[in-house]
Amino acid sequence: MLQVDGYAGYNRLIAPDRVGSDIRLAYCWAHARRKLVEITRAGATPIAEDGVKRIGELYRIEAELRGLDAEARRAGRQAQSVPLIADMRTWLMLHRARVAGKSPLGEALAYVAKYWDGLCVYLTDGRVEIDNNSVERTIRPIALNRKNALFAGHDAGAENWAIIASLIETCKLNAVDPYAYLARALAAIVNGHKQSRIGELLPWNNLVV
Repeated sequence: MLQVDGYAGYNRLIAPDRVGSDIRLAYCWAHARRKLVEITRAGATPIAEDGVKRIGELYRIEAELRGLDAEARRAGRQAQSVPLIADMRTWLMLHRARVAGKSPLGEALAYVAKYWDGLCVYLTDGRVEIDNNSVERTIRPIALNRKNALFAGHDAGAENWAIIASLIETCKLNAVDPYAYLARALAAIVNGHKQSRIGELLPWNNLVV
């Protein structure tokens, strides 16, 4: 299971000719909602406003279920969210037939319809979130630093930057101070830490030197 936004590149992971583990994409309701919110900002649009309200109800349920274990979240979604989703599907089909497909609202509704199956994945798996906002918040510092990365100098420099950036973000996920971690890890390597034991230097492990 992989939680993603609507970036088309992810489709390669589920291509029929792909060799490897079976992957299912869970799409993000925040992105679907954002499309409709953009319509409402341009003026009074009852259909878009109704769509935003409907998605807001799904988020209200998620707020009530937050902190519960995966099975409890799945059960709560089945009881509360599934009926709302079923009603929203009827709503979506009705308004898509009435709204011009090339209009901004038509395109917003088409986006929701295109990813509908993936948007509904979270209903059957309590481990899956309703959106991928937590992932986006995590990678935002890297995205903001993309222009700096253009000056890595060459491919090897860019690869090294990517490794360091990944280590730093992994430290944050594991509540490890990045500076202290890198200082200790680099010191261990300089002092002859064996490559066969490199796993001991990963951020989620205690540094064994």
